[in-house]
Amino acid sequence: MKTIRVFAALVIATGAFVSAFQAVAQGQGYPNKPVHMIIAFPAGTATDIVGRVTSQKLAEIWGRSVVAENRPGAGSSIGAAAVVKAPPDGYTLLFNSSAHTVNPSLYASLPFDTVKDLVDIAPIAGAPNVLVVSPASSIKSVADFIAEAKAKPGQINFGSAGVGTGTHLNLEKFKLMTGIDVTHIPYKGTPEVVTDIVGGRVTGYFAPISAAIPFVQSGRLRAVAVSSAKRSSQLPNVPTIAEGGVPGFDFTLWFGLWGPAGMPPELVDKISKDVNRVLASADVREQLAKLGCDPMLMTPAEFSKYVRKEIEDNARIIKAAGIKAQ
Repeated sequence: MKTIRVFAALVIATGAFVSAFQAVAQGQGYPNKPVHMIIAFPAGTATDIVGRVTSQKLAEIWGRSVVAENRPGAGSSIGAAAVVKAPPDGYTLLFNSSAHTVNPSLYASLPFDTVKDLVDIAPIAGAPNVLVVSPASSIKSVADFIAEAKAKPGQINFGSAGVGTGTHLNLEKFKLMTGIDVTHIPYKGTPEVVTDIVGGRVTGYFAPISAAIPFVQSGRLRAVAVSSAKRSSQLPNVPTIAEGGVPGFDFTLWFGLWGPAGMPPELVDKISKDVNRVLASADVREQLAKLGCDPMLMTPAEFSKYVRKEIEDNARIIKAAGIKAQ
């Protein structure tokens, strides 16, 4: 009996060693065929643009094709669901925005568990939204906006690109931290909001910086503040909301890379390090800067911690805003 137990223990130990060896070998030999990157938003969106910048540079580093495919829908959950079903070998990856951390609270029944069914590999970059108003408006600072909103509770119309979008949650966090009451007006996208700001039907909007810059530069919109913790290099003279009198305010649209749960840790670590090589390259940094994005460098463990915190923060904002799960 003792001999059998010893033999069984040796078999288990040998199996564990072989599995570990295979995982390391897989990480070292990866990739040896094309990698499929599913982008969870439509072509032409910020997520798509940053995703393709990333996929092209990874292809250069790996010497293998990285095929980018747009799989939009249901707030990015359709693309995520496709990756969840893929083999955990690193050859199918998900490129998504911070919507990834909003969906658990926004959708009543996702076909997957955001935390358990996907592995966090690496963040890519983050970009602020810009609080914009009409050039004809008397609002020239965050303090001006807060003062006017408090003087006219519920009377100021504030646009967003849709319920549950980053532009909407940015507003709700701003309301939560300042105690103001404004009326949320959801639109289909930035152009429609801008038209109504210029026309005087909407007072303000937290516009994604890549979409805001052309309107600000052309004089159609006035940039009041950026939503990130630090100023944007693309709008260096525009203060942050925190500088404007809301200490600790920080809201960014960010992008990241995920894979199916079950990927070997060594493979996750390799892809993460290669992504950091992408973000260290001068040409990628230049392309990201033009979009108003700053690279985000984290280990997989740091990224996982960040993702979980974002899920908790967004859940709190959605609950406080009274947004009902779809």
